[in-house]
Order: sequence, then C-alpha cells, then structure tokens
Amino acid sequence: MVVIPCYNELNLIDSLKSLFNCASTKENIEVITVINSSDNEDVKIINRNKNALDSALDWVGNHQRKNIHFSFIEATNLPKKEAGVGFARKIGMDESYNQFLEIGRKDGVIVCFDADATCSKNYLVEIENHFKKHTKTTGCSIYFEHPIEGNEYPQAIYEGIIQYELHLRYYKEALAFVGLPYAFHTVGSSMAVRASVYQKQGGMNKRKAGEDFYFLQKVIPLGNFSEINLTTVFPSPRISERVPFGTGRAMQQWINNKQKELLTYNFTSFLDLKVFFDKSEQFFTEDDVELPESIQLFLHEINFNENLIKIRANSTNKNHFKSLLFKWFNAFKTLKYLHFSRADFYENESILIASNKLATKIGVAPKNEAKSMLIAFRNIQQSRKMSHE
Repeated sequence: MVVIPCYNELNLIDSLKSLFNCASTKENIEVITVINSSDNEDVKIINRNKNALDSALDWVGNHQRKNIHFSFIEATNLPKKEAGVGFARKIGMDESYNQFLEIGRKDGVIVCFDADATCSKNYLVEIENHFKKHTKTTGCSIYFEHPIEGNEYPQAIYEGIIQYELHLRYYKEALAFVGLPYAFHTVGSSMAVRASVYQKQGGMNKRKAGEDFYFLQKVIPLGNFSEINLTTVFPSPRISERVPFGTGRAMQQWINNKQKELLTYNFTSFLDLKVFFDKSEQFFTEDDVELPESIQLFLHEINFNENLIKIRANSTNKNHFKSLLFKWFNAFKTLKYLHFSRADFYENESILIASNKLATKIGVAPKNEAKSMLIAFRNIQQSRKMSHE
C-alpha cells in the first residue's frame, strides 16, 4: 500500500505517473491518494482539490496495468484544528491497515509518499525485496534526493534546498557520529512501516507538521528499523506555507529573508553529546562521571538522577542498562538538548562550517561549497546498502 496525502496540488499526476512507471512487483500494489481539506477551506483550494481529483481519475482511466491499482479518498470538511498532512496520512494509512487486515496480511507494508514527489523506477521493487529479505524489520527510511539543479525552479530555490538538505544529512550523520541508536532520516515522503507495527504503535498522529518524526520515534526504538538506499525518492523543493515547519516552510523563509547561508546546530554541541554517550555505561555503577558543562546542566534540568535510579533498578547488566538509558534519552531528548545548548552555550553556525567539522571527524575531505559537501554526504549514506538490522 502506498499512501499519498494531497492538498492544494497542481501536479498530482506526475506523482502517480512516477509510481505507474515503476518496474512491476510480484505482489499487487494499491496506491491510495487522500484528497483532503478542512471544514472552512478557501474555495480556491476546494476547486483545486476537485480539479486534481478529476484529472487523476481521467488519467487512471487511461492507465491500467497488472499489479498496480489507484484509488482515492475524499476527506473533506475535516475539523480545522486537525486538518493537515498528519490527519491525511492517518486516513490513508488506517485504510491500508484495514485492507491488509481483511486479507489476513498483517505483515503487509504501508509506504508513505507525497503528491509532489517522484521516485526511481526500481522504487516499488526495492521496497518489496527489502521487506521480504529482512523479515524482522519493523519499518525503514528510504533514500531521498531533492533536485539541486535545473530549470524547473528559480536558482534561489536550488541554492536553498542544497543547504536545507545538507542540514538534514549533517544532523543525521552527526547523530550517528555521537552514537545515538536512533540516527535515521524522518522524511514523510520517504518511509515505510509494517501494518502490524503501525497498528501496535497507535497509528499515525494528526500533527500538521512533523508527523513523520513523531510517528517514527514510536517505531525506531522497537529495534530492527532499517534503511533502503538502493532506490531514490525525489521530494519537491518548492516553497509552501501549508505547514509550520519542514521543507516547504524552510524554502519559504529562505526566499522571504533573501538568505545566503543556512544556520544549523553548532558542532560543539554534538561533541559534548558524544562525551556523554561514550561514557554512558559508567552510569551503571557510578554517580560522579565527568561531563561537559552543557550536558551536566541539561541532565539536571531533565531530572537525570531520579530517572537514573529507575533505569538502574530495571537493568540486568551494562548492555541492558545502556539500552534502557537510550530509550529514555531518545531522539526527543537529544533534540531538546540541542535547543538547550544553542540557547545557553553554542550559537548556531553556518551549515557549511558545521558539516566540514563533522566531515573531518568521519574521514570525509573538507569542501569549499555546500553543494560539494551535500554530494559527499549523499554518497556516505547511499554507500550503506543495508544497515541497522
């Protein structure tokens, strides 16, 4: 099942074409597009949604082939407070789970895609093969690349998306460098989960933005989360005001503010974090472990000592202790620490400067421009054929 939330889209058919043109899979693929709007939607958006649906239905009528079927859900008049990409994904993913349940396929795979994204021709086949080969995997993130050159968008958009994607890859690689077990991309158009896991973790949330991050933080800690790096999703770099944060909003701010340089978390914050993670096992038996000041103050703020007592009490050995510690000090707390550190210790710095600092630590040659660094970071990730299982 592939789920596509669709709101105020002009190019839905491009997304559907991309899936239709994929190499044939052995199993049947159902593509569910959720055309969604709120109960007080602007009439222009309602009309655009209707046009998108009508055009898609016409296109589907002329494009039929074995093993792939397209269906549509009209989710109109959603409560304004809840309407958004999270709710739309949830509607489609819930429907996918119910369809799998009807045919007794709780191990079926629910894939998230976007109405302005496209993909490589081996996209569906690689997802099918991945979940068949790695039977224990609960879910996965899928390799992605934003377009970084061409004539479809203004040059300023390409310049902005290069730095924004570099920020995403810097953040992910920095988390891996410091030793966080949850170092995965959480991009809504580039993820998949088993139906049984989806149901057990309470399904998708209704967040207007960040729904992908919050959902995957319920899945990743289960273990056996993985990556597919043998195919590619191509998300759109277009500007958008539909969500309070994320790619579209970042591009909107980049253009509005006429930015030339994107700022990101200071690499020193990650170095301090690495000291804590490297010494984490010591807390199994020791109370007084020497740590950087930023870590000490943050741990005090989040009541570390009280929680440490509980974690120790439930631990059977050092490895078990470390596992429980990271379930407590998870991706949420890591992000919270980075915000704390930014406010009180280390100001944001240029993404090129920060990524160069990380690069020297992981054996990547320094670069003079963001585009070259982005390509280097892409190569690092894509070279991992399969990981974290």
